Amino acid sequence: MFSFLKKTVPDAPSEKSGTGWIARLKSGLARTGSQLTGLFSRGGKIDDDLYEELETILITADVGMDAAHALLADLRRYVKEHHLSEAAQLKEALGHCLLKLLKPLAQPLRADVHKPFVIMLCGVNGAGKTTSIGKLAKYLQGQGLSVLLAAGDTFRAAAREQLAEWGARNNVTVIAQQGGDAAAVIYDAIQSAQARKIDVVLADTAGRLATQAHLMEEIKKVKRVIAKAMPATPDSPAAPHEVLLVLDANTGQNALSQVKAFDQALGVTGLVLTKLDGTAKGGVIAAIAHSHHHRAHPIPVRFIGVGEGLDDLRPFVAEDFVAALLGLDE
Repeated sequence: MFSFLKKTVPDAPSEKSGTGWIARLKSGLARTGSQLTGLFSRGGKIDDDLYEELETILITADVGMDAAHALLADLRRYVKEHHLSEAAQLKEALGHCLLKLLKPLAQPLRADVHKPFVIMLCGVNGAGKTTSIGKLAKYLQGQGLSVLLAAGDTFRAAAREQLAEWGARNNVTVIAQQGGDAAAVIYDAIQSAQARKIDVVLADTAGRLATQAHLMEEIKKVKRVIAKAMPATPDSPAAPHEVLLVLDANTGQNALSQVKAFDQALGVTGLVLTKLDGTAKGGVIAAIAHSHHHRAHPIPVRFIGVGEGLDDLRPFVAEDFVAALLGLDE
């Protein structure tokens, strides 16, 4: 691996990181990675035509126009400063620029700072919230934390059943009720977690479009009720302690409007990017990073998912992502 991709923070002991994860991530990003590899490997000089082809690849990879222009401007500066001339040298240069863009988003979730630590998950229909909860439960258990699940998607019986199945696979209790009010289910779950001294509550919510005003108002109410269930103390802020927005990597630039709408409604504190499974192009993460570059505190990407397995959701590590996207060796 190029020296600039050397991680400054070692993997957590419980992480099964290594070739398996990098290989799966590389496979998930193959659609864009193969185009970049083809561009850089054919030889030749760095010229305007090469930059134009690279810009096209980035835009079609869901990086978006604005982020692609900014990334290329940074890349041109880097090339000039380091006196690069060969197309093959552009791979490492692009890696430097991508890492600089993505690194601020790589902030691991700390779920051991309050007890119970309440995580509220939200997102549009089909983004993968319920599946992500099951995988998050497995990940958190791997960190030595006890977990309780709240089936707050009371609109869909299938969601309750799916969550119950994930709970059984992880040997985790699921608090649910047929129909009823989502806020009441999550309120009960938090009280149950406090009584049982559980470390983390993962609260599912029903999928909703950002344009559905009445449903966005409802999810705001859910958050207010969670705060009443576990109000602020001198040692801890009010729950939820983390609001995770689950994004489908295949939604492209629409992910930006989802981030904006859910953040305005709930104050999103972290993102989960799912379905990087070979059909996604992967560039949307750069678009999100660029859209946040002016913020003092960008919304971090806490986790990315590459498949359906229990271990296929991992913390976002910018170095791993760039290495996989550019097809670099570990």
